[in-house]
Amino acid sequence: MIRVKICCISSEEEAQTAISAGAAALGLVGAMPSGPGIISDDLIAQIAAKVPTDIATFLLTSETKASDIIQHNKRVGTNTIQIVDALQFGTYAEIREALPGIKLVQVIHVTGEESLEEALIAAEWVDFVLLDSGNPTLAVKELGGTGRTHNWQISRKIVAQSPVPVFLAGGLNPDNVREAIEAVQPYGLDLCSGVRTEGKLDPWKLERFFAAVNA
Repeated sequence: MIRVKICCISSEEEAQTAISAGAAALGLVGAMPSGPGIISDDLIAQIAAKVPTDIATFLLTSETKASDIIQHNKRVGTNTIQIVDALQFGTYAEIREALPGIKLVQVIHVTGEESLEEALIAAEWVDFVLLDSGNPTLAVKELGGTGRTHNWQISRKIVAQSPVPVFLAGGLNPDNVREAIEAVQPYGLDLCSGVRTEGKLDPWKLERFFAAVNA
């Protein structure tokens, strides 16, 4: 069974809607240089505290220092950390030591064949790799939520070689998700705008998406 993470959750009501539709994980977006779904740390903590314990709560953090990532998670209390940019200061081991039991997810923005090596290096240290379609090299970094797909052939190579499970993100929606699953064969799927209408979580699109995933 493919696990589905619904990202950009903005309220307790959206969290419940996503869970009722079949989501195994929720994405809660902290401060970002760009992109949708950003909410305050207080609201992330409020939502995470109300989610059933069998549902993964992902803190999306753009912090690049291990010490700042640790403090961010301590403020909000999620059970998973999604690091959306490259870790530049400190180590994954430092984060694990400070936050035992918290799952770590490293986002790799698939921009070319070089992303394969980047993903395999990160996979040695984290619990999951998540493949997205951002561009961290821009003046204003894109760290997710672009609504764009990327080269799924590269993603498939990463899935085939990664020692840890891989989530696929980037432009997924009810119309292309079956093609994405067949092309990449990921452990999980992650999406935001593909199940929203005018920024709001759309139960009808959620229903269509899960029907396509389970077809």
